[in-house]
Amino acid sequence: MRAEFDQRSLFGEILDWMLAPLLLIWPMSVFLTWLVAQGIANKPYDRELGEMTRTLGLQVAAEASHAPTGKARFALSSEAAALLRSDETDTVFYQVLGTAGEFLSGDHGLPLPDEEAPLVAWELHFRDDEVQNESVRVAYLWVWPEGQAGGRMMLVQVAETLGKRSRLTNEIIKGVILPQFVILPLAVLLVWLALARGIAPLNELQRRIRSRDSSDLSPIDERRVPDEVAPLVRAINDLLARLDQSMSGQKHFLADAAHQLKTPLAGLRMQAELAQREIDLGRSSPSELKLSLQQISLASQRAAHMVNQLLSMARAEDNEHAARKSEVNLSELAIEAVRDFVPRALEKRIDLGFEGPSVSQSSLRLHGQPVLIRELIRNLVDNALLYTPTGGTVTVRIVEDPFGQVAVLQVEDSGPGIAAIEREQVFQPFYRSLGTNVDGSGLGLAIAHEIAVQHEAELTVEDARPRKPGVAEAEVQGPGALFTVRFKAYAKPAIE
Repeated sequence: MRAEFDQRSLFGEILDWMLAPLLLIWPMSVFLTWLVAQGIANKPYDRELGEMTRTLGLQVAAEASHAPTGKARFALSSEAAALLRSDETDTVFYQVLGTAGEFLSGDHGLPLPDEEAPLVAWELHFRDDEVQNESVRVAYLWVWPEGQAGGRMMLVQVAETLGKRSRLTNEIIKGVILPQFVILPLAVLLVWLALARGIAPLNELQRRIRSRDSSDLSPIDERRVPDEVAPLVRAINDLLARLDQSMSGQKHFLADAAHQLKTPLAGLRMQAELAQREIDLGRSSPSELKLSLQQISLASQRAAHMVNQLLSMARAEDNEHAARKSEVNLSELAIEAVRDFVPRALEKRIDLGFEGPSVSQSSLRLHGQPVLIRELIRNLVDNALLYTPTGGTVTVRIVEDPFGQVAVLQVEDSGPGIAAIEREQVFQPFYRSLGTNVDGSGLGLAIAHEIAVQHEAELTVEDARPRKPGVAEAEVQGPGALFTVRFKAYAKPAIE
């Protein structure tokens, strides 16, 4: 089952990340505004309530100082009581308690303060409370009667309902919040317009890329894009450069392949036309016809070999195919390749041998693509047999690092060798060493090199037997070529 992913909009995602915090902060702003407004509304009314309580306390203290000791009394005058009850919005309650906590005057239902700290005379306090199931703001203080030293203090409390305070709080909130209902949609609109304008260069970049011809792989102008998009454009330009290089290489490869295939195909056609003309003239003998057929067979073999090499080259360059790797025993693949080329070596009277650990004795393993590594070994052995003269030797050698880090594959021959100036060029497709009459495709070493690159291996070539100074060339065998491939390896896992 294929997983499906919804395509996301960059514009929508940025808009969400900008508006979501704004919509989240707005309720918090309303709550904080309510707290601040409540504090602002409480200050003037608390000041008024405190002055009222302090005035009442002074009156209580004055009257208590004239009363006999232990018989403090207080009665609020009718004018003062009328003044307390004159508020049209809120109800005002008061209470006076004597030094023994006895009720002297006011409202019985006013609750007592819960004081744990030491009592301080004439220190004004405020608290929130309830009277007759109605929320009130209470101001209270402890009064020390004039002219009395020691003893307990009297309590004076004045409470007021919260009508005026709530109304002022609501007015403040309305004055602050209502403009936000206009500002918030305007802010959303401005954010939308700013994002649309900010993303406009991306739309322009998209239009420029879409208007390009499919064959136009030139880099995109980085100066016409925003700084934030410049790294993406540079990455695209890098991809375009690599794609251009790859396509140029493929075009060059196809052109070379077509040119190389012309020779065997032209030979096939020429031999077929020659045989047909001889038959039409009645001058063809069985031996001549057989010779023509042999030439046709040889040309067809060359063409088939060329096609197979081209397919191997394509397979070696296929990254997806090369990515499917597994554990590989290099000795096993080398022994199989040597065994496959034994008939050809016997036909040319070449001594083809293998040196190295057997399949069971091999202690190192590679992580690679077995088909490609087998193709690498076969191409190196095929190249060695191709350039080794009759009576020569070809040796396939496996050398394992005792520290378990590297496995080395060597293919050594006794042929003419490769000049130092040509050792880099021989790994290019369709390149053949000058001065040799060998009929090859020029692809074998290029395929081996590409496979080595795919496996992060190192492929080098050098003389198998360096010439000694002062020895005539005719007195020694050819220097030969020694191809060495160094693979990264790891120790074979122990069998439990």
